Amino acid sequence: MEQVITTVNGVDLTRLKETVMAVTSQPELGKFQFRASNEWINGGHNRSTIRGFYGAGQEDTSRLTPFILDNDEPDVLLGEDKGANPVEQVLHALAGCLTTTLVYHAAARGYKIERVESILEGDLNLLGFLGIDPAVRKGYDKIHVSFSIEGDLTKDQKEEILKLGPQFSPVFDIITNKVPVQINLSVN
Repeated sequence: MEQVITTVNGVDLTRLKETVMAVTSQPELGKFQFRASNEWINGGHNRSTIRGFYGAGQEDTSRLTPFILDNDEPDVLLGEDKGANPVEQVLHALAGCLTTTLVYHAAARGYKIERVESILEGDLNLLGFLGIDPAVRKGYDKIHVSFSIEGDLTKDQKEEILKLGPQFSPVFDIITNKVPVQINLSVN
């Protein structure tokens, strides 16, 4: 007998259920370590390479080629605009994680979504980054996120789906809660 794969919003619900059951019965499978390496190129331009990670109890080797992400600054910030700057990459990470999270959790609840769009704006003051005013935060003061969700859904269902992103998103959690960051100097 052929197994029927049920997908909602592009999410394979059979695999999702199997993943939840596996991690519930063996919590150690839920521990992941993601990695990135970065190399400075020139000025504000640097490049990150992302490939391997540890997850589901083993080192993952499924990625045959790495993801390459360039960071730079716009001309007004002395860069050559060869990539989004790091604070723009944070907005990208937040948008991606909130969207993926709400789509996956909506699928698990049987809500079919036709389209999701978001607009993110981050307010940042250079007085902090440049060291001009130590009272000014170096990073974003505030991030504004606006979502549009389309589908055969009631307004209440859309509002329920919208709450799932912040409730379960790892990047939202990283941004809104302190995460210890250890910085070391490698001796060559």
